[in-house]
Amino acid sequence: MALKIYNTLHSKKEVFFPLRGNEVRMYVCGVTLYDELHLGHARAAVVFDVIRNYLEYKGYRVNYVTNFTDVDDKMIQRAKQLGITIFDLAEKFMNEYFNQMQRLGVRKANYYPRATQHIKEIIDLIKLLEKRGFAYCVNGDVFFRVKKFSNYGKLSHQSLEELFAGARIEVSEKKEQPFDFALWKKAKEGEPSWESPWGKGRPGWHIECSSMAMKYLGESIDIHGGGRDLVFPHHENEIAQSEAATGKIFANFWVHNGLVTMDGEKMAKSTGNFLTLAKALEKYSGEVIRYFLLSSHYRSPLNYSENSLKEASSSLDRVYTLLDRINKEISGATSFKKKIPPKIPPMISKFEELSNKFIQAMDDDFNTPAALSAIFEMVKEANLILEKSISESSRVTLLEVSNKIKKLGSILGVFQGKKEKLNQKTEELLKILIEVRDKLRKKREWDLSDEIRKKLKNIGIQLEDRKEETEWRIQSSN
Repeated sequence: MALKIYNTLHSKKEVFFPLRGNEVRMYVCGVTLYDELHLGHARAAVVFDVIRNYLEYKGYRVNYVTNFTDVDDKMIQRAKQLGITIFDLAEKFMNEYFNQMQRLGVRKANYYPRATQHIKEIIDLIKLLEKRGFAYCVNGDVFFRVKKFSNYGKLSHQSLEELFAGARIEVSEKKEQPFDFALWKKAKEGEPSWESPWGKGRPGWHIECSSMAMKYLGESIDIHGGGRDLVFPHHENEIAQSEAATGKIFANFWVHNGLVTMDGEKMAKSTGNFLTLAKALEKYSGEVIRYFLLSSHYRSPLNYSENSLKEASSSLDRVYTLLDRINKEISGATSFKKKIPPKIPPMISKFEELSNKFIQAMDDDFNTPAALSAIFEMVKEANLILEKSISESSRVTLLEVSNKIKKLGSILGVFQGKKEKLNQKTEELLKILIEVRDKLRKKREWDLSDEIRKKLKNIGIQLEDRKEETEWRIQSSN
């Protein structure tokens, strides 16, 4: 089955193929370094990390670039509030970004270009637009002539009038038309600025991404991504200025993730309606948060609630409990360790089907909920095998299941961890407590045994009652 990706440019799923050989050139709009990250930022990072992983699984070589906006109005204002430079502010939040992304299991991009380090490229692109009649300078400010670009609105699928009806437009008497947008902003007193052919100033937001994407990936790229809220005006403006400058298609596929909501409203720092990623990581592991972010299709809105993270934690625990049981079963069978039977058990075919179901889901526009569902079907079937008497054939199957879950999970960036260990004395105390609880259960003193289970769960220890014995594990949220 061919990989199909939903292309915002054409409002439909299309078969994906790279423009150049086996290389996929992917640019994703990154964060503005003026405040803490929230779950909305985390979702975009995790979504495109998974997309990159899956493209590599399919055999493509991915050149992945995501930028940092390190100069804009919000950064200037925040730096003034804190009494530091925008460069110090950028360093602070860039370090936080890398630390938190590492905890989420997000792999590093090939490049992380910053706007302030690419002023020359930005100026060169604006000069080219000016030469081609798409840009004009008025008193140190440079604007893009939107009406001159005939395809403006092709990403948003609306006319110029529809796009700007009710939109917030930066009013300026300098503009030829109200909807023309800034490519270069004249320096204001006390603000960072750079020399240019139009006088001292700084770049506009949209031109930064075009110039950096083209520097690292070329004039035409395979995938351009970002949040749904960037379709207009940011990505629409990127298309206009890039294609006006080169005369070529800027991006073959435009991929946008849905927004994270909180109480039904978009999660955003500007409104105060957000949960910082740092706060979420205080209570839950990065893997729990990552799982939650992948539990809904990437194009759909994702509503945050405390319960949703608890559910993600429980789902992860189900998988890790199975992997621990399989490991225990196999490590305890000495004859199996010495020689694995060469004959493939017939029950493995069931798990092959589920593995194919996972791939089919990912081929269908990276449908992670359906892919996870296939893994949980594996978990269910494997648990049924473990409930029966175990044969050498069963162990071969279980080992195969364990390997498949880890391999497929690696695409999603989950199910790769190992069970945490307690110190020896604590583990011995826990075993004593489990023995006491088992005796209470045998005496049918359910209330007291349930109270022990509940209190252990409150401190992050999950008990699993099996036929043979009670097993424990540390919950993913700790």
